[in-house]
Amino acid sequence: MFENLIAALKAERRTIVFTEGPDARILEATARLLKDDLMDVILIGGVDEVKAAAAQGGFDIEKATIIDPANYAEFDEMAQKMFELRKGKMDMDTVKANLAKGNYFGTMLVKMGKADALLGGATYSTADTVRPALQLVKTKPGAHLVSSCFILSRPAKDGGEEMYAMGDCAINISYEDTVDKKTGEVTLTAAQKIAEVAIETAKTGAAFGIDPKVAMLSYSTMGSGKGPTVTMMRDATAAAKELAPELAVDGELQFDAAFSPVVAKTKAKGSPVAGQANTFIFPDINAGNIGYKIAQRLGGFEAYGPILQGLNAPINDLSRGCNADEVYQMAIITAGLK
Repeated sequence: MFENLIAALKAERRTIVFTEGPDARILEATARLLKDDLMDVILIGGVDEVKAAAAQGGFDIEKATIIDPANYAEFDEMAQKMFELRKGKMDMDTVKANLAKGNYFGTMLVKMGKADALLGGATYSTADTVRPALQLVKTKPGAHLVSSCFILSRPAKDGGEEMYAMGDCAINISYEDTVDKKTGEVTLTAAQKIAEVAIETAKTGAAFGIDPKVAMLSYSTMGSGKGPTVTMMRDATAAAKELAPELAVDGELQFDAAFSPVVAKTKAKGSPVAGQANTFIFPDINAGNIGYKIAQRLGGFEAYGPILQGLNAPINDLSRGCNADEVYQMAIITAGLK
């Protein structure tokens, strides 16, 4: 499942920054990435501390670059740049205090072009990884929100891989209309936000070789049920079709209609997606988080993510319970995606 990403890394050398350099899991993954010659690595932390931790674990990180924020030659330049980015929201003392932390320092390395991608969260919370990204790197042109995607994979019966994309399962708790505080006008509807998540999730899935067929999930199939979220998912389907007419997307669909060809013939006959969906979009984080974990635990799928979408640079968050294998895999995903 990493074939496309590794090919991208081989074609264009990239640099990833890890915000928690002394962590043993980060160091083990770094040693593997460097041994496999997949990317360049920057580790943030005290030089002596990082080297001592690597020696203790027996990890060869000689080719990695270690940067200690406290002794960074371009610290003042970085602080000035961040001050300008956060003008009116952070004074210079606050900027410098934040830059002493790996999460803000690493994000600024990406912002200033010193690194192509960032992976954090081995000890930082999701909020502490995402917040600096939103404040400094911000969303990419045309994007209105940051969302997340999980890629689920397991061996297929034919010897290949069975893969699905699911979003958003980790970032957006729910979707509400964005209203202009001055005029009271709706500038972006909840449905338009979900449509954006659907399109971004389809793009992420495609990077893993998934030919996206997108199901906008609900407890209703094509009007069989009623309610605010049913209407929202139906409107989101229409918005996604308008924004990306080339994308195979349909809804609202119950999961069985989206997944089972037999059920689809009864519930959603004639749908271009029902019965063959491989990209699933949920109406809120409750459904998404529960859904992917059911698939992971009962279906025997490996779950890769959350992969953040909509940011102006590849930045991702690790689980604090991650192991070195997961760090290694997420590093390939993060640096391999653009």
